[in-house]
Amino acid sequence: MPQSDGGYVSLGGGGPNTAIYNSTTEPQSGPKSVMETVKRVIGTAIGAQDKHALLERTGGGGAQPYIVSASTNSRDRDKTGKATNARMPSAPAHTAEEARLLGAMPVDPMDDIELRSVQLQYPNQRGSIVGSCDLRRVPTDKGDILVAVQGDSTKPAIVTYHDLGLNYASSFAGFFNFPTMRSLLDNFCVYHVNAPGQEEGAPTFPEDYVYPTFDELASQLLFVMTHFNLKSIIGFGIGAGANILARFALANPDKVGALCLINCSSTAAGWIEWGYQLLNTRNLRTKGMTQGVLEYLMWHHFGRNPEERNLDLVQLYKSNFERSINPVNLAMLIDAYIKRTDLNIARTPSGSPQTAAPSLKMPVLNITGALSPHIDDTVTFNGRLIPEKTNWMKISDCGLVLEEQPGKLAEAFRLFLQGEGYVSKKIASPTKAKAPAGL
Repeated sequence: MPQSDGGYVSLGGGGPNTAIYNSTTEPQSGPKSVMETVKRVIGTAIGAQDKHALLERTGGGGAQPYIVSASTNSRDRDKTGKATNARMPSAPAHTAEEARLLGAMPVDPMDDIELRSVQLQYPNQRGSIVGSCDLRRVPTDKGDILVAVQGDSTKPAIVTYHDLGLNYASSFAGFFNFPTMRSLLDNFCVYHVNAPGQEEGAPTFPEDYVYPTFDELASQLLFVMTHFNLKSIIGFGIGAGANILARFALANPDKVGALCLINCSSTAAGWIEWGYQLLNTRNLRTKGMTQGVLEYLMWHHFGRNPEERNLDLVQLYKSNFERSINPVNLAMLIDAYIKRTDLNIARTPSGSPQTAAPSLKMPVLNITGALSPHIDDTVTFNGRLIPEKTNWMKISDCGLVLEEQPGKLAEAFRLFLQGEGYVSKKIASPTKAKAPAGL
């Protein structure tokens, strides 16, 4: 068959079988056959043949035609028109990197992987604390409150109190499910106290309901201690809950053995805080959880730009604010928070007469995060405490210490309790022992 530009040349010669190969050797104006399409796809996929040439042989003793790219010029042919090199062009050589990029060589997905530092850890599931708690309704002079009991009630008691926009499950689930805290809690029973109307699925308070003040919320803890027959407690609070526990400790110093307070404010609300929160309460009552309220709550808990540190945690908290909290009830709690009074405590200098305002007499672990917006509040609070009874800590790289640095907080809390003689060095003693000398 004569050569034509842009077409193919049959090298198998004429004969009765020539017509069989015309469909594959001559340019076709119509659609390609299915067999040709399949062969071209297979040849390209396995990388065994060049995309410009395809070798096809027939069985038996007949002629063996070849299909060669028309780019073969006259210098590559002999006098009869046959190609001097009847071999199929080999696949282009590629380096391993080029092969992966070009797809000319299949990559083995079963590469050997060396495992190092494999450790067995407890699964850190936030919701698991809910199933491990016994929910109780405790009657008080201001209505019933929900208390979640976690652990053996015969062991020393830790009482927790949450912050604004949260409850016991959303505030403490991640921290008390941390492996270090799990081993520590084998020696304690935790009583998670919820502020009125802040638990998930709580009904909306009527318009004429008078929400308790922060002093009244603190006095409700006496009903909790009486209900569970507790003689002394260890307080663990964050934000608004830390302020409530501090008020209870001031009014009942003999019932509190130690305090761990995070982002605690000891002063009344300033004008800026009062203005923002007043706008938030108005929106929560009339419009629900607006974007402005949501952004303020995120700033209150995490500080600035929390998305740059942990986007998943930010989305979790936003979802909790939007779905789990009753906005009207939250507005009442925020309104009580901005109306809080000063704790009226002061540090008494050594050797001076006890005429100044009292201070907390029990050991206090005062903690904040380096990125928290409440650092100044904790510094002011620390300046009003007895130096021998308090420790101030600022944990780096976090705003919300409970969630962003649970390991560091758990270790600090463990050492604090160990120093006060509540646990041994191996965290094995369930009762308070006499503290070793020098701790």
